[in-house]
Amino acid sequence: MARALPVIASDPPTLATRATSGFKSAEAQSAKAEAKQSPGTISAAEIASACFACLAMTALIFSSSLPARAADGDAEQGRDTYGELCATCHGRDMVNPGALSFDLRKFPKDDFERFKASVLNGKGRAMPAWRDKLSDEDVAGLWAYVRSGG
Repeated sequence: MARALPVIASDPPTLATRATSGFKSAEAQSAKAEAKQSPGTISAAEIASACFACLAMTALIFSSSLPARAADGDAEQGRDTYGELCATCHGRDMVNPGALSFDLRKFPKDDFERFKASVLNGKGRAMPAWRDKLSDEDVAGLWAYVRSGG
């Protein structure tokens, strides 16, 4: 905080004493500004704070809806893709033909990122990677189909 230097009457006025005698402490300026503000008015700091809070909430809401938007797809298209690429191991209509592959009907319906990573990157020897064969639209369609439960 800046403090005003006292001006002593016996000192000859110098540039430094003239410059500092006009300044008031930040506390005094703040108190004076609050005293001038009538009840019901909003300070610039309060407006800026409210604007920042609104922007933060908007960003939070928008970012939380991104995975859902990315996962939106056409379940019918997903069914076709599933039939071509996935049914051999995961079974027709996701009914697992044996114990060797994952039962996709039990896949968490809220975990698109995990699903996408598994499809694109594969699961070692258990599942091939489909990164070079599927578009984002194909993956979104598969996800819509898996979420539908077959």
